[in-house]
Amino acid sequence: MRILVFQHVDVEHPGIFRDLWAEQGHEWVPVELDAGEPIPAFDDFDLLAVFGGPMDVWQEEAHRWLVPEKAAIRRWVSELGRPYLGICLGHQLLGAALGGTVGLMTRPEVGLASVELTAAGRNDPIFAGLGPSVDCLQWHGAEISRLPEGTEILASNAACTTQAIRWGQHAYGFQYHLEAMETTVADWAAIPEYKKSLEGVMGVDAAATLEATVAPRLADFRKAAKRLNDNLMAIVAAS
Repeated sequence: MRILVFQHVDVEHPGIFRDLWAEQGHEWVPVELDAGEPIPAFDDFDLLAVFGGPMDVWQEEAHRWLVPEKAAIRRWVSELGRPYLGICLGHQLLGAALGGTVGLMTRPEVGLASVELTAAGRNDPIFAGLGPSVDCLQWHGAEISRLPEGTEILASNAACTTQAIRWGQHAYGFQYHLEAMETTVADWAAIPEYKKSLEGVMGVDAAATLEATVAPRLADFRKAAKRLNDNLMAIVAAS
């Protein structure tokens, strides 16, 4: 398969999915929107995957490319009806592009957490072999506060009710991070906006603490990411 990837900062890439896609022989094509790279034609792409970034979906004046990105996401999932994977900002962009509302949380959610699958999530093919709860890495200060019409909530927790969603048949958004790998915490903690939210929740020297906490969980995260990726690729193939 050919996977089109939208990135918003160079260190927020597909992470562990790069290895999983390579193992399966898939080709992924990154577009660094924050660096001014243009969105290509959608011909010959099977999946659109959109990852995180330190900006917010409403900051269109500061990040002009957000406007065409939202339009591209809307066209991909609504007009063309093709499979979509959105993580963190990519999850929020899916909601915003389809008419939902994204806003700041009362308190950022940063660190290890657990999300619970809803009844819809337990019955959705994307979570086959996973759940009923999923341990994960969180690092966000915004959330989808009003869902687009036609959206199912697949996973929630007390901090954020819209942890995983599906719009239509196969447009998926995940507020939490599936892609974590060995370098993730150090790379993201070097971004000022992320460092601020991390230290605001966990205190000074939080990066070292979080890195040490995440390290022994990486094998489990990879196993969960592999299962979800296998499920996603089966959904893409069936589409």
